[in-house]
Amino acid sequence: MEIVTAVAYPEVHRAYLRDHPVERTHEANSNPAGEENLERADRIPGGWWWVRLARSDVLGVVLPWHLSEGGRLELVPRSGLTVGEAADRIRAGGHAWAAANPVCSAKLRLLRWSPLTPVFLSTAPVDHSDYGDLAVRAGLIHLDGLHRMLAWELAGRLPERAELGGYLAGDPGVVAGPVRAGRTGDESA
Repeated sequence: MEIVTAVAYPEVHRAYLRDHPVERTHEANSNPAGEENLERADRIPGGWWWVRLARSDVLGVVLPWHLSEGGRLELVPRSGLTVGEAADRIRAGGHAWAAANPVCSAKLRLLRWSPLTPVFLSTAPVDHSDYGDLAVRAGLIHLDGLHRMLAWELAGRLPERAELGGYLAGDPGVVAGPVRAGRTGDESA
């Protein structure tokens, strides 16, 4: 993960709403829940950061409980899974998993070739029941982008180098693994 610069919450909120309008009318629109997670994450000490992520970073993002958009097979248990583990679960489930989880599966198909838009993460779980039983309590934790990250991994599109943009709430120093400092925004161009 490369830390690029500190950002203010209003910038994060505007970026989220630009790509994820809460009033969008489609089946299983989870954008309002994503917006609420951003508000919860704004209470995590450490501020907000614009970061760049590589595939290895994304595969380590911890996902909260996810019941597959009302499907019959839980994708992520209450204890959490990483993006890599959840992608393996989808691959192993194949057509049976897709048939048992038609809405989630449709989202994954739709997003496979979507633009690589910013993901939203935190360094600690937010105060919500979906995050309450996570086994991992610090690191890269999902706020918004579960289906996008999974779809891009399943399609082989995640960049090997730190190129995927993201907004991170909290102290980036608590993130495990190599963290490379980029520009802080204080340097002259």
